[in-house]
Amino acid sequence: MKVLFATTNPAKVGKYKEALKEKNIELITLKDLDLNLHVEETGKNCMENALIKAKTYYETTGITSIGMDNSLFIEELPEEKQPGTHVRRVGGKELSDDEMIEYYTNLVKEYGGKLTAKWVYGMVVYGKDGAKEHTWSKSHFYFVDIASSKRNPGYPLDSIAIIPEFNKYLVELTDEEKHSNKREDGSKDNKVIDFIINALEN
Repeated sequence: MKVLFATTNPAKVGKYKEALKEKNIELITLKDLDLNLHVEETGKNCMENALIKAKTYYETTGITSIGMDNSLFIEELPEEKQPGTHVRRVGGKELSDDEMIEYYTNLVKEYGGKLTAKWVYGMVVYGKDGAKEHTWSKSHFYFVDIASSKRNPGYPLDSIAIIPEFNKYLVELTDEEKHSNKREDGSKDNKVIDFIINALEN
């Protein structure tokens, strides 16, 4: 079964592609269909944006589509400086990965050298029967003002995020550390996969 992922971020596709392949679900993108599609993300939160993306992709292609979006909240920042759904878009400009690292490390420096952060995610599977929704969050990390030299294309903030259990940058964790029982991310990723499979079956 083919499912269209409503994203141009290769890191998001790579995160779920292999796990879904094991369940006989082929995750494809607009690139695979040789199509270009721009979606205005006008939602008030990550779930609304995920719905907008999935619905637009489905209505354009007729292929069941997955929309995903995320919001970033930083404990020490005032409300007017919260990234929210505009993690990459700052001052009306879409930042590159390197520009994001520069912007957020400067922000960390401005507010004391360490910032407590939380990601909130929204995912929607949209097909002929409408939308099915799933949300989750990840909060056990903090940002620092010096970036790792390693990069995860599409997820630049992994280079400034420290995981307390290992006192290491997220981008530098080994596979064993990523799947350690000390962290909840692995189980949450499994729940996302389960959500996608159940949404496609029902």
